[in-house]
Amino acid sequence: MDFLATPEIWHKLQEHFGVASRPLTDDDFYDPAWETILQHFDVDCRVISYDQFCAPPASVLDAGAKVDWWNALSRSTPNRMWRQELPDGASKDIWGHVIRVVNNPTGAYEEFAVWPLAQAASVEDLKRYPWPEPDWWDFSALPKLIAQLDAKGPFHLRFRIGSVFELAWQLRGMQEMLMDLVNQPEIPQYIMERLTDVYVENTRRVLELAGDRLDMVYFYDDVATQQNLMMSARMWRRLIKPLHARIIGVAKQHNIPVMYHCDGAIYPLIGELIEMGVDVLNPVQADAAGMEPQRLKEEFGDKLSFHGGIDIIKTLPKGTPAQVQAEVKERIRVLGNDGGYVLASSHHIQSDTPLANVFAMYDLAIR
Repeated sequence: MDFLATPEIWHKLQEHFGVASRPLTDDDFYDPAWETILQHFDVDCRVISYDQFCAPPASVLDAGAKVDWWNALSRSTPNRMWRQELPDGASKDIWGHVIRVVNNPTGAYEEFAVWPLAQAASVEDLKRYPWPEPDWWDFSALPKLIAQLDAKGPFHLRFRIGSVFELAWQLRGMQEMLMDLVNQPEIPQYIMERLTDVYVENTRRVLELAGDRLDMVYFYDDVATQQNLMMSARMWRRLIKPLHARIIGVAKQHNIPVMYHCDGAIYPLIGELIEMGVDVLNPVQADAAGMEPQRLKEEFGDKLSFHGGIDIIKTLPKGTPAQVQAEVKERIRVLGNDGGYVLASSHHIQSDTPLANVFAMYDLAIR
């Protein structure tokens, strides 16, 4: 089992269980209060993420900014996450995104306020961007961190790295990125290659430090909508697949399994992902085109494991506890047949989800 949720859900669970928070410092890598919640639900998985180890040069910080590790709303695990907090209340991540908080009826989301590469007209313009380098990360604390987790476990540990296409369009702008793929592919290709260079080197350094104690490498890249791919499969094969293959290759050189995250209708690419070396597919959005669990298990279950599958759009926020449990049982019956399934939500459990449905999902008695 795994557990991923928005901060609003974590805070509600803390209040429910009476788990107090203590002040967190720059020396902490995990929030112990959130870790207590994972232990309550008997969660098997723990994530170690690249953005727990950011150590960029001081010149990266904007005037008047300060480093903040704990207030990013995109945190879904006990991990800390590096940000610089800007004087106007916005924040900026290691890649240079400017992020603002936008409230919704049950909580808040982070949105991008600036597309740093939107005005670039050539590869030469892109070369002048202050690209992060592998030395902007310091993984020296990793062995100690693993030992601390092992003292409470053992857990299944996966190392999370970034995305290629997804982060590239977040820097360039979605509209510009999709137009570029057709009209001037050298621009997205340069952006994605610069990102991949960092991921490959960071992953290599982490795996050399961790030895065989890391159980999985995990990367994410949304290239699909609810109905189809965001681009043709031919374009994906030409521009994105080779970069994903480089990331997967580093893990395979160390005999480490790979988990890949893509929301939506990724079905047309699953066979090729398996050929590339992907071992686990996340998040299995069963309502997306072609992603019916029975079909996925029948076609790919002997070669691929699945992570996720419990619907965050309808079942968890709007269903009854009985409906949640019925879906959990069905996913276990289908995706868990002969093994190969990690029970989890189909994305982060959202802020509009009743706690009763969270408890229903993680009720060990229904297994």
